[in-house]
Amino acid sequence: MQQPSEPMNASDPAGSFSQLTHFGGFDWAKDHHNLAVVDSAGEVLLELEFPDTAEGWAKLREKIQPYPRLGVAIETSSGPAVERLLDLGLRVFPLNPKAAERYRDRKAPSGVKSDPLDGWAFADALRTDGRDWRELRPQDPLTTELRLLCRDEIHLIEQRTALVHQFGAALHEYYPAALEAFDDLTSSSAWEFVLAFPTPAALAAAGKRKWEKFFHVHKLYRPEMAEKRIDIFSRATQFASPNPAVIRAKSVLACALARQLRTLETELEKYRRLITELFNQHPDHDCFGSLPGAGEKIAPRLLAELGSDRRVFDSPQALQCYAGTAPVTRKSGKQRFTFLRRGCNKLLRSTVHLWANLSRANCVWAEVYYQHKKAQGLSHAAALRCLGQRWLKILWKMWQENRAYNETKHLKNQLAHGSWVVALMP
Repeated sequence: MQQPSEPMNASDPAGSFSQLTHFGGFDWAKDHHNLAVVDSAGEVLLELEFPDTAEGWAKLREKIQPYPRLGVAIETSSGPAVERLLDLGLRVFPLNPKAAERYRDRKAPSGVKSDPLDGWAFADALRTDGRDWRELRPQDPLTTELRLLCRDEIHLIEQRTALVHQFGAALHEYYPAALEAFDDLTSSSAWEFVLAFPTPAALAAAGKRKWEKFFHVHKLYRPEMAEKRIDIFSRATQFASPNPAVIRAKSVLACALARQLRTLETELEKYRRLITELFNQHPDHDCFGSLPGAGEKIAPRLLAELGSDRRVFDSPQALQCYAGTAPVTRKSGKQRFTFLRRGCNKLLRSTVHLWANLSRANCVWAEVYYQHKKAQGLSHAAALRCLGQRWLKILWKMWQENRAYNETKHLKNQLAHGSWVVALMP
């Protein structure tokens, strides 16, 4: 979610906020939308409700013709409504949900709520406060497709995680031997094992030759591990559920979940191939592909979330706030509190977290920085946020200049600036 509370202040004479003559507030829903338009004095010129159909959007296009310099505030930063607004040539300003709630309260302190009221509140908020809001800029088709694929892949991975938890819970109820033999339930071999031997009794009846054949077919045969698993299989029925009804019912569930996981993994492999193909075609491939620890999964996600328009983030601080690595500080009198930033792009924040952790194995300075923060008493997550904050400053500079990461050059810059990190390096 774009954050209106973080000023952009990018110089853009061709599309400066001062050129807007009318301000709109767009309240979207699944089957209909509301638009309110006010002028620079705050007078309401248009209130329109239209269905989410081709005819409805054609009606909107007709109604906004008298307002060629129209900016629109909307309580989201993605989705079909945003895409259609951009396609109409409008300048779109995403509104943070928390800020949107405050603007509603400002217009209706009683707590009353309606779609037309929301549209008017957003329009007037854009008129009075929108100068410092970050405008949503359309991405090029390649970046847009890559971003959607990466986000959808992450959602599918989250679904897989949920299925894995359900799969493990089912095995715990009736098949402890499977859990003991396969500690990584995200591995396809665990799913195939349950499909091949759905119950402890079926496993015992199969015998050692079939167990060994399973190892070889699924490329699991390692002498030590094979012997350990064979020992587990040999006593599979000893600690199984004593209730045959539980075994029959839960084996059906475990097999159903295993088949779903197998199908989902096949689709995820297709996503990975498509993402890799698009990432290799992208002009910023060398820049993001050179990031230590990012690899073939993290690098495309970072590129997709930053995009290709360098005007979006005019400083490293803007990117750090957007990614959620910059803390929120509150001061009152002599008191000072620091909090984790909640209003941010949470997908980018988790991606930076993973990247910072993986970078420790590839960069000596990154590991030294992390260990220093840990020694100061920070938790693992907090130390990684600090490291991610530092990485984003480097990434922003690389991204602005579209150049690859150079470890030697970075260390020279650290030496030139007398960095304390270099002083701690072995």
